[in-house]
Amino acid sequence: MFQPDIYLQRRQQLAALLPDSLLLLLGNVDSPINYRDNIFPFVQDSSFRYFFGLNEPGLAGVIDTANGEATLFGNDPEVADIVWTGELPTLAARAAQAKVGRSQPYAALAEVLSAAQVAGRTVHYLQPYRGENVLELARLLRCDPDAAKAGYSTALTRAVVSLREIKGAEEIAEMEAALAITRDMHLAAMRAARPGVVEHAIVGEMEGIVRRHDLQLAYPSIFSRRGEVLHNHHHDQVLQAGDLVVNDTGANSAAGYASDITRTIPVGGKFSPRQRELYDTVLAMQQAAIDAIRPGVRYLDIHKLSAQVMVQRMTALGFFHGEVDDIVDSGAYAIAFPHGLGHQIGMDVHDMEGLGEELVGYGDELARSPLFGMGYLRLGKTLKAGMVVTVEPGIYFIPALIAAWQAEGRHAGLINYARFNEYRDFGGIRIEDDVLVTSTGSRVLGDPIARTADEVEAVMAG
Repeated sequence: MFQPDIYLQRRQQLAALLPDSLLLLLGNVDSPINYRDNIFPFVQDSSFRYFFGLNEPGLAGVIDTANGEATLFGNDPEVADIVWTGELPTLAARAAQAKVGRSQPYAALAEVLSAAQVAGRTVHYLQPYRGENVLELARLLRCDPDAAKAGYSTALTRAVVSLREIKGAEEIAEMEAALAITRDMHLAAMRAARPGVVEHAIVGEMEGIVRRHDLQLAYPSIFSRRGEVLHNHHHDQVLQAGDLVVNDTGANSAAGYASDITRTIPVGGKFSPRQRELYDTVLAMQQAAIDAIRPGVRYLDIHKLSAQVMVQRMTALGFFHGEVDDIVDSGAYAIAFPHGLGHQIGMDVHDMEGLGEELVGYGDELARSPLFGMGYLRLGKTLKAGMVVTVEPGIYFIPALIAAWQAEGRHAGLINYARFNEYRDFGGIRIEDDVLVTSTGSRVLGDPIARTADEVEAVMAG
């Protein structure tokens, strides 16, 4: 946890945005793997943790902005709990860690909310993304689950997004602490990626690094010689000389802040000439995007810039015909770059996505593109100082996509299908870093992780 005053300040900022309101922030509960007492590693609701700090199940927070009071609802440990867990702090002691002055038994929460509803007050809460929280909201608010799912507060959501998307110095420090461990993971993977090694052996080595720090992954590792499969979570293939392995993995910090880094590794230690020219293209796409990041620029436009760099270079290599703007604006470029450039990152790897991707990534200023590829961009809106975003361009040769577009003649005047078909067995390349928007530009967070082709090869030779 951070210092208690930080959580108090965050709640005060939230209260100032929603005067005379009753705000309910529901924490998560344990999630069973296959029966009640065999549970997944606990992950707290990130908005509850942002305002109340506590990373424990079975809690809820209420902020009454009419009088400035915050109350933590939960239960004191009983002897039956202590037998299994050892000594635990009281609810009041846990509340004090986040500078919350009032605490009540969890059973009192329904009564408090009922009294507010009877008095004509609206209970503001965030969109639930877990089934158990939908049911709990329905119970607390005395409505059916469908009404609980639909009744979340847009006003509260907008207020939370406006606060959480601007990272404080303490948050940046946590993200860089996570990145230090993620750096070790990626360098270890580069050194271990040799012909004959099974993917899961390297994944296990990386995850062991995380666990040695008593931390968890920010998301399931993507480590695959089938890099054209964007989110391939299977790790059962044997690496072969000449493969390109996409390694997309990151650790969470002790305070729950994510890292998200991708590197592409040449099995055998050297990029072939045709691999290197496309790797350098992706690197140029990423660097152009990083250089363009600054407050006041729409991330949608930075995505387009990255696509333009790709098209310019791939046209020179014979993959596209025509004007760069036509290829990008038509969506033809997405045959090789079929996803968005990046997303916000913070306490969630896709930060705040549980609050609604459209609101978090686009707001009111623009609509998501209907085009294939560009429509997958999770963040399009104008950047502000203090945001942290991922920059993760890629080039992929997806046989099914190439075949489908060619069969229907899609963008036939812009795409050289014969050239793409020569690369059907190529796989994919992605390079990703986490970038802070500063007042004048940007800063790549964390110590550098081998990124250029020469740097990657040097680590593998080391």
